Order: sequence, then C-alpha cells, then structure tokens
Amino acid sequence: MLLKKLLIFYIFNPAMKLTINDQKTGGDLLLISGEQDFDQLFYTRDKERKYFTIAWNHGEKQTVTIDGAAHVFAPDTILPLMFNQSFYFENTVDIVAWQFNREFYCIIDHDAEVSCVGFLFGMGDQLFISLDDGAQHKLKLLLNIFIEELNTRDNIQNEMLLMLLKRLIIVITRLARTEYIPDQKLHDERLAIFRKFNLLVEATFKTEHSVNYYAQRLNKSAKTLSNIFALYNQKTPIQMIQERIIIEAKRLLYYTDRSIKQITYELGFEDTAYFSNFFKRHTTLSPLEFRKDKQKPLLGK
Repeated sequence: MLLKKLLIFYIFNPAMKLTINDQKTGGDLLLISGEQDFDQLFYTRDKERKYFTIAWNHGEKQTVTIDGAAHVFAPDTILPLMFNQSFYFENTVDIVAWQFNREFYCIIDHDAEVSCVGFLFGMGDQLFISLDDGAQHKLKLLLNIFIEELNTRDNIQNEMLLMLLKRLIIVITRLARTEYIPDQKLHDERLAIFRKFNLLVEATFKTEHSVNYYAQRLNKSAKTLSNIFALYNQKTPIQMIQERIIIEAKRLLYYTDRSIKQITYELGFEDTAYFSNFFKRHTTLSPLEFRKDKQKPLLGK
C-alpha cells in the first residue's frame, strides 16, 4: 500500500527534475516530471544539449508539437524523440520524461535493438506507444526505482542508472514492436534493413538524395527497398528521403538566418530555383514565404 502511494506521489508530483552527470564522459541523464516549461529547441537554446527523450503522457489527451507539426498525444502513451527534434507539449505538467545523451548511454555499442540507433529511435516516423494496465504498472515501478537511484549518491550510481535506462528501453521497445509490427514474420532481416535505411538517411540526406545510393550501401536493389517499405508503412524510400530534407529545410529557414542560397547548398542542391520549387512542391509555400509566415508554431509557446 505504501509503495502504491509513493508511486502516485512521484508521478503526480507538481515539479521534479533529477539529474546526474558523469564528469569523465560528459554523460547526462535527466528525469523530469510536472515541469511547467519542459520543451526542446534544438536549433537555438538547446543546440548543445543533444538529448534523446522518452516522454510519457500520464494525463489527458493533449497536443505535442514536433518540428512544427502537431500530433495527438493520447493518455498513457510513450513517445520517443530524437536529439535533433524540437518539441513542446500542450500540458507539460502531465509529462514524465527521461532524457539522456549519447555519452551516457551510447558510449559503448549496445544491442542494436535497444541502442541509440535501435528500434525506438531509428524507425523514421514518430512512434506513439500505448500502455495497457500491465505496462503502466511496470513503468511506475521503474520510475520509482529511477527516483530512488537518482537520490542515492554512491560509487555504483552510474552503473545502476545505466542498467535501469537499458531496462526502460527494452520494455518500451517490446511494446513498440508488438504495436507497430504485430506480424512475427516481419521480425527479421527486413526490419533491420528498414531501420538501417532510416539511419543512413539521417546521416547523409544533405548530400545523397537518390534511392539508388542507399540501396547500394545496403547491398539491395531499389525495388527490394520499396517492397520492404511497403511492409511497414505507406511511404516509399524516396518519400522518406524527401521528407527528411523538407524537415531540415524548415528548421534552417525558421531557426537560422542563413540565406536561401546557403540553405540550398547545405542541403545538397546546386540551384536555388530548383530547391525553391522542390520546397514549394512539398509545402505549398516558397522558402521565403515559409520564413515570413509567423503562424508556424516552431518556437514553442
């Protein structure tokens, strides 16, 4: 009974921010709950804080805005977010979030399934992972232990927290796989290729825009890639590449003062007019129109 009361207190505590920093590696781990102004602005204020985020909405349905796009964040749902995404929540007091950088969790190579380039952070699209009663109970227990360990300063604190973080990611990864890939037959090499494609795009989309390039890097044909993508979502490989370019273009147009010409070259285009047409075809606005449009919610509240 006492444990149950403690868990409820920790989850609905109006404000809690616990942190640990490894001075040797520069690794950071943060546990945040009930904060009034919890958000991330990657291109401005937080450009040096490259934190992966696991956010848990334990309250009512709300809106989360990620890189300018609004999404429904349902109750009792987990949302993994990449370090280079800007986001803010409609109701931050209902959010519990774990944040960590690569130096804390990814300084060594973990199992590909649960690493910083694993299933949760390497699928390309946003994953909204529903929690049933059993999963909620499991996460509440983990949350309680995280809080205890973050408040216990000893010489094995880092190791304990690293183990807990890996456990958290394993639990959420299992839930995500069940929800997004229910067919066990797809839990094989094809999923690994799908994930590696997204990681390659993330690393090289500014210079490589063709599907053939990625197919060659993965030792697959372009047709094989298209068939694999058809198993997981409605987008094609070229759509994934182009969408990543557009997301970056929007960020650069809104968050920086780089000229259209500079952005054109930074994103691997040789001609400003071609880039402008490409951008307008995907957004209905020219780059200049997008930059002038003050209705975009990219800067948060």
